Amino acid sequence: MTTLTTTADPLLRPYEGRTLRLPNRIAMAPMTRGRTDDRTGTPDALTAAYYAQRAGAGLIVSEGLWVGPAAKGGPGIPGIATDEQTAAWRGVTSAVHAAGGRIYAQLWHVGRMTHPVTLPGSREPLAPSPVPITGEEIYTSQGRLPHVTPREMTTAEVEEAVAQFTAAARNAVRAGFDGVEVHGANGYLVQQFLAENTNRRGDRYGGSVEGRTRFAREVVHAVAAEVGPERVGLRISPGNPENEIREEDPASTYRPLLEALDPLGLAYLHVIERGSYPALADLRPRWSGTLIANYNGAAPTRREQAAPLLESGTADLFSFGRLFIANPDLPERFASGAPLAEPRWDLVYGGGAEGYIDYPRA
Repeated sequence: MTTLTTTADPLLRPYEGRTLRLPNRIAMAPMTRGRTDDRTGTPDALTAAYYAQRAGAGLIVSEGLWVGPAAKGGPGIPGIATDEQTAAWRGVTSAVHAAGGRIYAQLWHVGRMTHPVTLPGSREPLAPSPVPITGEEIYTSQGRLPHVTPREMTTAEVEEAVAQFTAAARNAVRAGFDGVEVHGANGYLVQQFLAENTNRRGDRYGGSVEGRTRFAREVVHAVAAEVGPERVGLRISPGNPENEIREEDPASTYRPLLEALDPLGLAYLHVIERGSYPALADLRPRWSGTLIANYNGAAPTRREQAAPLLESGTADLFSFGRLFIANPDLPERFASGAPLAEPRWDLVYGGGAEGYIDYPRA
């Protein structure tokens, strides 16, 4: 890995926060690639090579790893719920560390964003409330299928999900990850609890803002207690309409959520801005720790969009997703001015080495 020495570009400057010490301010965003053993949810040597190639990022956040049997969202998606999975991820983290990188595991429960075809034993998808997605189909091993209506989680099942996140965090640290990121964004289970249209519960996990944020707060508190807050990040996407999420007034939900979590001293907050709510500008003053920014637009975010956020102090780091697919040496390309390669979009999900680890360095 080439050492970057330029400091003219804010993205290439070293970062030193309360808990993170990074050689640059470029994070690799979590991206599902669907290339692990679908029977076991375990990564292999291809996965290790893929992440090690991208170890020049200041911080890598892994693809989402399912935390329990009902948490898996599609074929080829890995987990961090079993001893076998934990052992397999040690090969990945060792490869990243040998290449000089740092990697966090993203902990993921998809909630209603799955299908009985995908889940073990053809079980029903679980969600805060029995609200189905109606406007699109979901990808499965049998092709695209209509969404099914999820089953409302019992209070005991909600508590079990908190315990699954906690156990997965423990497994991730055992596997050699430097920390974990709780996935609270993109319309998956945590955000399904936060959003009014997907959470119609009448118990302590629904109704008021305090009720709708309870699951997120309990997950983060439990994970932080298990592995230490300095090893825990949280990803959110306030106002993001993805996967048929509708948040009526994001500020009224996320401001109190951050007020409750900021005192923990987490490793970072990872904010995706998409939609009309100016999440980064509104939430930055309410978060005293490290903030990673991300734009989720129709086209991949370019460095020219990211750098001003760092210069203004709106964010401390910026995460790039799609640019890392075809540019494993992205920070070096930024430093040298080398052109960026374009991904082969038909090879992004599933398959083998082609379109995964065969993109050359500049």
